Order: sequence, then structure tokens, then C-alpha cells
Amino acid sequence: MSENNIKNSNFQIKLPLLLSLAIVAGIFIGANVFQNGGPGINNTRGISKNAKKFRDIISYIERYYVDTVNTDELTEFAIQQMLEKLDPHTTYIPAEDFEYSNSHLQGNFEGVGIEFNVFKDTVYVVSTVAGGPSEQVGIRAGDKIVKVDTNMIAGINISRRRVIDLLRGKKGTKVNIGVKRRNEDELKYFTVKRDEIPEYSIEVSYMIDDKTGYIKINTFGAKTYDEFESSLSKLLNKGMKRLIVDLRGNGGGYMHIATKIADEFLKDGKLVVYTDGKVDQYDEKLYATSKGQFENGPLIVLIDENSASASEILSGAIQDNDRGLIVGRRSFGKGLVQRPIELEDKSELRLTISRYYTPSGRSIQKPYDDGVDYDVDITHRYEKGEFFSADSIHFDKSMKYETASGRAVYGGGGIMPDYFVPLDTTYYTKYLSEIFANNLIVEYAYDYVSDHKAELEKMGLENFKKEMYINQPILNDFKRFATAGGVKYNEEQFLKSKTQIERGIKSWIARRMWREEGFYPIYNSEDDIFQNAVELLDKAAELEN
Repeated sequence: MSENNIKNSNFQIKLPLLLSLAIVAGIFIGANVFQNGGPGINNTRGISKNAKKFRDIISYIERYYVDTVNTDELTEFAIQQMLEKLDPHTTYIPAEDFEYSNSHLQGNFEGVGIEFNVFKDTVYVVSTVAGGPSEQVGIRAGDKIVKVDTNMIAGINISRRRVIDLLRGKKGTKVNIGVKRRNEDELKYFTVKRDEIPEYSIEVSYMIDDKTGYIKINTFGAKTYDEFESSLSKLLNKGMKRLIVDLRGNGGGYMHIATKIADEFLKDGKLVVYTDGKVDQYDEKLYATSKGQFENGPLIVLIDENSASASEILSGAIQDNDRGLIVGRRSFGKGLVQRPIELEDKSELRLTISRYYTPSGRSIQKPYDDGVDYDVDITHRYEKGEFFSADSIHFDKSMKYETASGRAVYGGGGIMPDYFVPLDTTYYTKYLSEIFANNLIVEYAYDYVSDHKAELEKMGLENFKKEMYINQPILNDFKRFATAGGVKYNEEQFLKSKTQIERGIKSWIARRMWREEGFYPIYNSEDDIFQNAVELLDKAAELEN
């Protein structure tokens, strides 16, 4: 998990189900109409009457209740309980959490530049930001953070939020971090000078071959469109004729950013999305406008069960206009639009003010009525077999719509891909799970790079991709490393998970040497959804024609 609690180890090679369950709780930002501001309120008689009732109750409690109580806490609690009677995405952000909750959409924050996970009461460094403050002083992947200034944080059931609060701070301030490093008895202390840490929403962009580009978008933040436009231009300058856009794991963000990106693909006048609310103020139809950079050429968008909101706006616009193919698994199903309203005390209400609809007219919002366990929907999909077979997915026939060319699409529960790719769990073992949980592949890759940096630099990324094999000596070395890390060796399970272990080691070595530009080409080379997309590019060309 990163310092701003959003970049939850996107590069970490995790079991897909665990990743799915973890990310659902994070899809609360959704599609926001605007970045800030809020409407005024007309104090009608009904609102004034109810507000007076609430004030009176708080006043009576404060003046006469038998015990001393904190009425500020009572007010905060009452607000939270009231909003629970609405939809799952109308939320209240207390003043002390406001800056933190918005930082991941703004493009940067101030801190020490560490990605971390909390596992079994221990804070593990997953990786450090290249060139960032922590990397510069020598903190590295695999270190266990035990102490921050005078605060012991190991073995106290510390929350991720508390770790973030301790590590983040104003640029130029210093923090003393004590870490326990594997095979070293004494704690190592590092004084880290906080700095501005850029957050990039375009994870990576690269050419798959001489005519096919790939862009992975993590979120739809304030700077995402500018990053996307730059990435797209660079790929086009390299001769790109076909494009794969990866929205897997992207939980959303600003709606207007998603529509601007859609405009790069759709011809002038094509409907991108429309919204419908209680008041006309929030009814809007958004169309593609000026000529986009990639209005022609095969296009594929990758989605999964963690693609939500703004991701669904973009993929829905592409699908309904028959501009490209959607590949992967059914998306999350969030079709509600929130408007952030800043309150007087700097707290924020994110109020659902409309529903959005894809160009064909479908709402993709999944049910949230009484009796529907909204928060564990992804778990239920897994249990029903939906991750493994498209036949397990049943749409309400009354919610059938058609794309521009007459293809059937359905509302009421996310975007169903044009081509379904099942989740592969054939490699899953307890041994592999424990390796992931203990961050051992990342740590091993770090040590391997430290021992072989000169030869890796001489080899270069392109030769590394072609020539580097995780041979038996490396695997034997890793097995010893994992055993020393507390994971008991199991021959049968190792052989079952061997391909994933090899893939992980090579990917993370590449990431340590060449960052995301090294990681993704290798990791994607054996990713089922990605490989299916590459094979379907000719189908995407047929759809365009």
C-alpha cells in the first residue's frame, strides 16, 4: 500500500481473488462531476424544521445528559448513520480526512516515497519510489518498518491509515525510520527528508510490437488526461496503428476526465455518456467534439471486476459506439455520480446527484436495495463461478439494449465484455500464497539486482526480455531464500506454481532495474486477458470496418 492509501501495490503479483476482495472497499470515489465546490441550499420549511429538531437534541444532550459526552463525535456519528440510508456511494469525509482522501486524485503528495503492506502486524516495504527520499538514503524492498520517530509501529495492530499519517508530512521536514532487515539482528535507522512524491495515473505505456501500443490507466485523476494524451502521442510517433487500453483494477475518478479520454477515440458528435438527476442542473449529455488522436485503428479495452465508475464510462462509450472491443471480465457496476460538497468546517459530503447512462441508454449500476449485500458482491460472483464461466452470468432481459451496430448489451450490473476471459487459478497453492504474503519474490529480486547489477546494465532491457531465463540455479536459490523467510518448502506445490514464480522473479528483477517499463512487458507476456486481447486485435479491426 502506498503512503496515500491508493496505490495498493499495483505491481505486486497477488492471487487474483485476494486482489478483487481487497479493492472493492476502495471503490468509493467513483465518478465525480466536478473536482470541488458545491451547490447552495434553499432552506425550505421542511429542512429548517428537521435541522432545528437535530440542533435541539444535541443541545439537550450537551446540557442535561447525565454523563460527559463529546457532542462533536455524536454529530459525526449521526451523519454517518443517516447517509447509510441512502446509496452505497454517498459518503461523508471528516475534516481531518479531507486532504488525505483527495490526494490520490491530485497527482502528487508530500512524503517519503514508500509503497508498503501491513501483514501480520508488520509493515513491509514493498518498494521505494525511484529517486525518492527513501531510496536515496538506502531503505529497500523487504525492510520491515519497526519505528517511526519515537513511535513503535510493530506488533501493535497498527492501521494502514496510521502508518500513512506517520510517514507523510510537509516537504522539507525529516522523519527517522527504524527498519529490521532480513538476516540482520540490529535495527537500521534512516533519516528521511520528505519531498514531493509524484503520483502517476498512467502506470505505463509501451509498444508491444512495431504497430501495437499498450497504455495502462490506474485512476482518472486531475492530471490523467494530460498524461494519457502525452503517452498516446509518443506511441503514435513510434508508428502505433493498434491500441490496447488497460483499465483493470481502475476504480474510477473524475467523470470529465474519462469523457475527455473517450473523445480521443470517438468521432465528432458521438454520444459519450449522459446523466439524469432529480434536478435539471445535473442532467447532461456529453458528446465527442474535436478530432481525437486515435479515432481510427483497432482498439481494445481491458476490464475486470475491479474496473468501476469512470472506467465503466469509458469502456461503455467504446462498446456502445462499436469503436472497439471490451475484453476481460464483468466490471464492478457503479453507475452513480457524486458531487463533492465542501462544508464549512472543511469536511466534505460526496452526494449522489445523478445516474449516468451509456450511449445505448443502459444504467450499469448494480442493485443496492435492502437485502442486497452490496459490499460482498464480488465475493458472491466468485462463489457462483462467474470468474470462471460467462454462462454463470445472468442479465435481466428487460435491461437489454443495442450498440450502434445492433449488438446486444445489458444494463443493471456492470459492463459485460465482448470477449470473456476466465480467471486462471490452476497455479494456486498455499506455498505460493505464503510467498506472496511474505513479499519474498520482491525481496529476492531486490537482492538479485544488487548482486548482478553490472551484468544486468550491460545486458539492457531488450536483451533481458529475450535472453534472461529463470533457470534451475536461480530457482534453487529462491527456494532456499523462501525457506529462510519462513515458508516451508513443498515440492508438489512448488511445481504447480513454478511458472508463476518464474514469471514473478523475472518481472520484479526487471522492475527493480527498469521500473514499470521493465515490469509490464514481461508480466503481460503471460497474462491471459492481455494475450487474448492481442489475438483479438484483428476482430477489433473487423468491428471498425
